Amino acid sequence: MPVRLLLLALGTFAMGTDSMVIAGILAPISTDLGVSVGSAGQLVTVFALGYALLAPPLAAATARWPRRRLLLTALAVFGAANALSALAPTYDLLLATRVLAAAGAALYTPTANAVATTLVAPERRGRALATVLGGMTVATALGVPLGTWIGHANWRLTMWLVTALAVAALAGLAALLRDLPAPAAAPALGARLAPLARPRVLGAAATTLTFFLAFQSVYIYLATAVSGATGGDADRLGLVLLTTGLASVAGSWLGGRLVDRVGVRRVLLTGSAIAAGAFTALPWLGRTMTGSLVYATVVPLAGWAVSVALPHRLASIDPHSAPLLISLNSSALYLGTAAGGVAGSAAITLLGPRWFPLAAAGLALAACMTAAATTRDQRPARRPRPAGAAPGNRKDRTPAGA
Repeated sequence: MPVRLLLLALGTFAMGTDSMVIAGILAPISTDLGVSVGSAGQLVTVFALGYALLAPPLAAATARWPRRRLLLTALAVFGAANALSALAPTYDLLLATRVLAAAGAALYTPTANAVATTLVAPERRGRALATVLGGMTVATALGVPLGTWIGHANWRLTMWLVTALAVAALAGLAALLRDLPAPAAAPALGARLAPLARPRVLGAAATTLTFFLAFQSVYIYLATAVSGATGGDADRLGLVLLTTGLASVAGSWLGGRLVDRVGVRRVLLTGSAIAAGAFTALPWLGRTMTGSLVYATVVPLAGWAVSVALPHRLASIDPHSAPLLISLNSSALYLGTAAGGVAGSAAITLLGPRWFPLAAAGLALAACMTAAATTRDQRPARRPRPAGAAPGNRKDRTPAGA
């Protein structure tokens, strides 16, 4: 695997750890800064909303920048923001540094995904995207548990950990990332939002928002959903979360290969349908540890496979505008994440702590129907068969992206 892809993935690993680890260190933050746990939880919302709202205008403002400079600047901003988070003496200043970190992530992640597709042959773009997105999933499996463990001693050490990861990615990319294609002409912000008027782009963004709204409305409150199995025991809950993280890594890896083999549409429809079924079964699966572990395996496998297909779908609509389109996908993803906490809380209030995943099942089905209505059945292409080759010879068949 190209080292440059792994370095791009290291950057997304740092950002994935940063965006998700806050939820694991809310208690130390609230105690240190003298705020409620609920107020500390707004740090997650501020990051997600900041990312979603800043990605399009920042993409417009930096569109003429060389991609290498843009990636390095984004990592520098992100690393500096986390260093400032570690030093923040008050809650208000910490909130401000979370917005700055979101700006760095909003610059980096769409550009890293777009750059990844230029570093490999077209038939391997799905796997390249899976590698970069894999940084996010590995963050779920490794970065978040490590950051949470460190943060219980001192939450500021967690921020320094993220800073160190960003600096490592910055140094590696500065040394090895060369000869990238020049960016396309830079449209104004209005022109950047104009693709949403295209049915395929709007459908893709709507699918992303709805799917992650469903996914996060359960993930954020997973401890509640499986409380019947864990009985509030931290070790049992930790096992469920660890299983979720490992399955997320496997789902990202699997999604890249499935996109290249069977196409985006099949991955989207199959993955969202499986997730809807698992959400429907969770009120029963969450009563036992076996059922909870089955859920913690199935949903991340399906969900992260879908998460690979979503940006690949947009990039394939107009490859020359891939950074712009992927930034819209990222905005939709983080809007869904920010709204997931609100939707999950509302579902718990209306349906109760056992039955609230049924609302996520409905949202996942809505995402599935949106994808079905706005995608075409594109089968992976095959390379032309050499003259004289037998029709049944499979050696000359190579899967390509949708």
